[in-house]
Amino acid sequence: MRNDSQFHALHQEGILLLANCWDGGTARIAALTGAKALATSSAAVAWGHGYGDGSQLPTALLLETVRDIERASALPLTVDIEDGYSADPEVVGQFVAQLLQAGVVGINIEDGSAAPELLARKISAARAAADAAGVRLFINARCDVYLKGLAEPGARVAETLRRAAIYQQAGASGLFAPGVTDEGEIAALVQGCSLPLNVLARPNLAPPARLAELGVRRLSAGSAPAEAMLGRLRAYMERFQQTGAIDDEQTFAYGPLNALMSTARS
Repeated sequence: MRNDSQFHALHQEGILLLANCWDGGTARIAALTGAKALATSSAAVAWGHGYGDGSQLPTALLLETVRDIERASALPLTVDIEDGYSADPEVVGQFVAQLLQAGVVGINIEDGSAAPELLARKISAARAAADAAGVRLFINARCDVYLKGLAEPGARVAETLRRAAIYQQAGASGLFAPGVTDEGEIAALVQGCSLPLNVLARPNLAPPARLAELGVRRLSAGSAPAEAMLGRLRAYMERFQQTGAIDDEQTFAYGPLNALMSTARS
């Protein structure tokens, strides 16, 4: 059963925490830890397939990953599609239609350094694809003003809100402003836009309870879980190559791990 309305409802009160996954196995781990929904990280999915982030991943592999996650978990799934993997809004709409067929209920799509009007056209195409499929797709418009320094520090709130208005008019459901950490600026973004605000976890970001007080409705871990896991894996493999040792305090033992992966979709 499609859970698109459930995913929208998760943005209405409190704060939705998304510890981004990248395959069926990590989706099961996220569910095990209490996740209410699943989100992919474009970087993590690309790295998992041996590609770099930045729209380098073939869309066929992303669709394969989405189907793998949908097979493993019944939780609502939102997918990071970077810039839509095309500069052509029509092509983006066609790809979104494929994602909808695979069971996706949300997408992240970003403006990057391109003109906001281009992302608006892509959002319109994605919304048209969702309407045609009868899906209430949650389109999270990622505005990279903070992440890529697209405006001077004192002008970033205003520029983000300017873009947010364009994206909302085009059919966006939420605003993602990765890189913002100042509480005053976060509050200004919440007050200046009626879309649910999503921020990206950072070491100097306020804790979730405070973010919820400020009006933030979604907190994403982004590529951080993959960076942590792959960093630990690298250290483990280096140690094995040097010593042959396989002992590790944080191992998820074979028995319980295999049992988790063997469970039916839940």
